[in-house]
Amino acid sequence: MELWYTEEQTEHVRLSLKVKEHLFSAKSDFQTVDVLDTYEYGRLMTIDGLVMVTEKDEFVYHDMIVHTAMAVNTNIKTALIIGGGDGGTAREIMKYKNIEHVDMVEIDKLVCDVSREFFPTISSELSNRRLSLYYEDGVAFMKNKENIYDLIIIDSTDPIGPGEGLFTTEFYSDCFKALTKDGILINQNESPVYDQFAKEAVRANQKLKKIFPIVKVYQAQIPTYPSGYWLFGFASKTLDPLKDLKAEDWNNLGLKTKYYNTDLHLGAFALPNYVKEKIENGNV
Repeated sequence: MELWYTEEQTEHVRLSLKVKEHLFSAKSDFQTVDVLDTYEYGRLMTIDGLVMVTEKDEFVYHDMIVHTAMAVNTNIKTALIIGGGDGGTAREIMKYKNIEHVDMVEIDKLVCDVSREFFPTISSELSNRRLSLYYEDGVAFMKNKENIYDLIIIDSTDPIGPGEGLFTTEFYSDCFKALTKDGILINQNESPVYDQFAKEAVRANQKLKKIFPIVKVYQAQIPTYPSGYWLFGFASKTLDPLKDLKAEDWNNLGLKTKYYNTDLHLGAFALPNYVKEKIENGNV
């Protein structure tokens, strides 16, 4: 008998992967977490039935959510990760010797525990001495913080359930206050292909533009995310992701990445017309 995992990405689109074994399933106070071993994508973690991370393509997401900002401001010393319980974002940011401290806020301890057990290459830096891990709500954590972080990465789930509060104007305003004078905020920004995701991408962009003087959108290809085409938001107080790219400085660091490079950095901000129109006009 064949075992298949099927994710309903929209009412009319499904992603199916053939499964070797269902390795784990548990429900926390917030959500249900499963781990499957698939033939094509290796181990896969789902939250409430939706793909969060796979061994085969996780590097695309984690490279792009971290290195894009780090190549614009190569002097980042303090960072905050909100979400990111699988540990991939922490893994990438810990490649930088100039990083002095990272706070990571994950609402669900189960996600970190599962990643430590089943995804050791992704979660490898969760115990790094430069990282403080807090199991609490990211929205509440951001209250009354000012001028602390050079970089904030919002590595959240979709804007439903525990992730919903991380897409609000009030939350983005709290992030702005918590950033230093050259601070950068990066957020995962959904897909522009399917309307239900595109609406959230447009809304997030509109909210950020009311708060930050510099807001841009960039892209990456992530096969197991809805449509395989994903957007990220770059918001900053002073730094432009293209004009202020420190390509030579970043390349001189000699970091090993599987997806990101400084040539791709420039191309990632070159959006197709239909995406530009949605973002600029606010229409889906």
